[in-house]
Amino acid sequence: MKKLVILTGAGMSAESGIKTFRDSGGLWEQYNVEEVASIDGWYRNPDLVQRFYNERRRQLEKAVPNEGHKGLVALEELYDVHIITQNVDDLHERAGSSRVLHLHGLLTQARSTRNPDRIIDIGYRDINPGEKADDGSPLRPNIVWFGEAVPAMEAAADIASQADLFAVIGTSLNVYPAAGLIHYVPVTTPLFLIDPKPVSVYTNHKVDYIAEGAGRGVAILAEKLGSPAS
Repeated sequence: MKKLVILTGAGMSAESGIKTFRDSGGLWEQYNVEEVASIDGWYRNPDLVQRFYNERRRQLEKAVPNEGHKGLVALEELYDVHIITQNVDDLHERAGSSRVLHLHGLLTQARSTRNPDRIIDIGYRDINPGEKADDGSPLRPNIVWFGEAVPAMEAAADIASQADLFAVIGTSLNVYPAAGLIHYVPVTTPLFLIDPKPVSVYTNHKVDYIAEGAGRGVAILAEKLGSPAS
């Protein structure tokens, strides 16, 4: 069974109503990203950061997987599908995908500020002011912020290096180190790029560009691959 590796970004969940930072009407128009999505922002104003992610968690609880998420699950019928996602929502899992690696953490988890390995599942509830982990340190969202290392990158690069087919869905490929994953993909591996907006890709791969959103784009990908999901 061929290994199909999928890299997903914010556009994957946009059709589920999850706001992105970059789009018109997105989160950057409401929040300064440096204040709510960076380690420096956390040190400056942890209460603001907690409120921001509490809001994101409440939004996520009401969201549902879209046709794109469901289409990737259907592809597991014929392919060994591995999803690497930049998204911090749990919509891939809720849709039923079997193998999902979160590069930037997960909204439904919190962790100790002292020990990043002390992670707890909190679901969609708020992290309360002053709430502490079991080691006595303040509890923070289990999110990889700007200015922090991405612990899952090594595992992601290993998965990408084994891809027989590689697809990128809903990401501008502007955020590193995640954007660099395509350079680990064997140059002979077909590369599919799904996004309704033009995306600049600097690679020697043969790129099959599908100018659609996630739902329609995944359906077209399935057709191209000859999957029963088409």
